[in-house]
Amino acid sequence: MSLPEPGLYRHFKGNDYELLHVARHSETEELMAVYRPLARPESIWVRPLDMFTELVERPEGTVPRFRPLS
Repeated sequence: MSLPEPGLYRHFKGNDYELLHVARHSETEELMAVYRPLARPESIWVRPLDMFTELVERPEGTVPRFRPLS
C-alpha cells in the first residue's frame, strides 16, 4: 500500500481538509492519518489510515472517502 501524500483533500461530503502526516499508533502500530479541516485549521483530527483511504458507497456509486485536490 502506498501512503497518501500530505496535501489538500476533499471529503466525499464536500468539505476540504489538509492531510498533515501519516503517523503510527504507539500501542497498536496502526497507521493513522493526521489532518485538519481548512475551515477550522486549529482543530487537528486523527483517523485510521485505512478509513481515510477507503471507498464509500453513495447513491451515485463508490467514491473515495477523501480524494486529493490537484
